[in-house]
Amino acid sequence: MAYIDAFFEVLVEQGASDLHIGEGQPPKMRKHGDVTPIRAEPITRDEAAYMLSEIAGPESWQLFEDRGDLDFAYEMDRHSRFRCNFLKQANGYGAVFRLIPTKIATLEQLGIPPVVKEFGHLRGGLVLVTGPTGSGKSTTLAALIDYINENFSRHIVTIEEPIEFVHDNKRSIITQREVPVNTTSFPAGLKAALREDSDIVLVGEMRDLETIALALTAAETGLLVFGTLHTNNARKTVDRMIDVFPANKQAQARTMLANSLRGVLAQLLLKKTPEAGGGRIAVNEILIANAAVSAIIREGATQKLQDVIVAGKGQGMQFMDDAIWTLLQQGIVSPHEAFMKAIDKNRFRLFLPAEEADLANAAGGATDEKRLPGNFIKPKPIARR
Repeated sequence: MAYIDAFFEVLVEQGASDLHIGEGQPPKMRKHGDVTPIRAEPITRDEAAYMLSEIAGPESWQLFEDRGDLDFAYEMDRHSRFRCNFLKQANGYGAVFRLIPTKIATLEQLGIPPVVKEFGHLRGGLVLVTGPTGSGKSTTLAALIDYINENFSRHIVTIEEPIEFVHDNKRSIITQREVPVNTTSFPAGLKAALREDSDIVLVGEMRDLETIALALTAAETGLLVFGTLHTNNARKTVDRMIDVFPANKQAQARTMLANSLRGVLAQLLLKKTPEAGGGRIAVNEILIANAAVSAIIREGATQKLQDVIVAGKGQGMQFMDDAIWTLLQQGIVSPHEAFMKAIDKNRFRLFLPAEEADLANAAGGATDEKRLPGNFIKPKPIARR
């Protein structure tokens, strides 16, 4: 048993999602979005070096020492697997571990709308699963891949950094490749997938121009490509896909995306109220590409996508604020949580307690991206003489 397994066992027993190790600080865990210490004593340098190097192994530890960053997966036992990120920080060694369930949940168990299964029936195109870090994108994608695996005979190639959920072959053949162990990069893995008789390619993270361009090309050639982005809704997702290209290539990129995009599934995790059982619940925005969506993308008029999503409810589309509104009306999330995660803050402001509403009004109803931190006082400009 590795030394760090004792901390992982606490994580599993408490139902937490992440373990944070930092030299000079107590070990902490994230449970339902909140970070709490596991013990009072801080982690020493010797303790950090021992526990991290033990599970990394000599070669990977040396690589970490040289580069200052390391990503890999660690399996404590057949029930507990962890995504590991080692880092060097101002106080010394640090690491963050994400608990990955070894049993893949179904889309029904995750509460994902049934229409999402239709993405698994596609034979080509691009489907994007988006959301901030820690919003459950990988879990939802794993459930969708498992649905395909159980119901269709396909060759599915995944390119991940690192491999998180491990899939067994069912009706499909699943080839899982890890960056940089099995392929040098996401672009290299994508290029290779075109020559591997693949039907479906999952790109663990689309974070640079080359990966996004290759994903669009692969989707245009007839592959079904699933990818992830760190965006909160469908409009921002489309904008991000285009903005990554140089200005002189954006018109071509819009045409490619308009032709290949099949859908966007944006996801957030909201804290449930104690009355609803606590924990967190996924909430989704769903865009299903149709002729109107393609035309909007070609025109670059992404501000119209919200109207298409709202009007497309009969097709299974869902606007993020409408989904949050439903949870608020059912008492599953609090007014504060709904307000903080909503796109249109004014829609939820009236449900806030008086004190919180006053603070929100003072902030001008700005979105999370624009609002200053709560205790931050913006300094006055210095007069120039």
